[in-house]
Amino acid sequence: MRYVVSLNNKRYEVDVDESSAVLVGVSDEVVATPAPVSTTTPLAQSAPTQSSANVAEGTSVKAPMPGSILSVNVTNGQSVKQGDVVVILEAMKMENEILAPSDGVIKQVLVSKGNTVDTNDILVVL
Repeated sequence: MRYVVSLNNKRYEVDVDESSAVLVGVSDEVVATPAPVSTTTPLAQSAPTQSSANVAEGTSVKAPMPGSILSVNVTNGQSVKQGDVVVILEAMKMENEILAPSDGVIKQVLVSKGNTVDTNDILVVL
């Protein structure tokens, strides 16, 4: 069977069978511009871009790691106690409970189920 391997801007053609591999040819690799990828359905819904203009003042509860929001357990105006689960974040196939850092009232919820977030994105403001 013949294989083509690209390594260090060189293209190597190699014939391989059960007991041997024979180098057939070496040439300079031609770098092609990748075609744009088009999808008809999004893989995941991204969280809206956060700017200081649309985030309420208060204690921000931030994502400790990138992941997907599995559930939001609070709503605006809801009272929470320190340690209450406000959001469940899936990261690396594990469910992570994001807890309220202190007692307070939810001023703003910035994510919803299905959003993807990055590390330090604000999820909720107390």
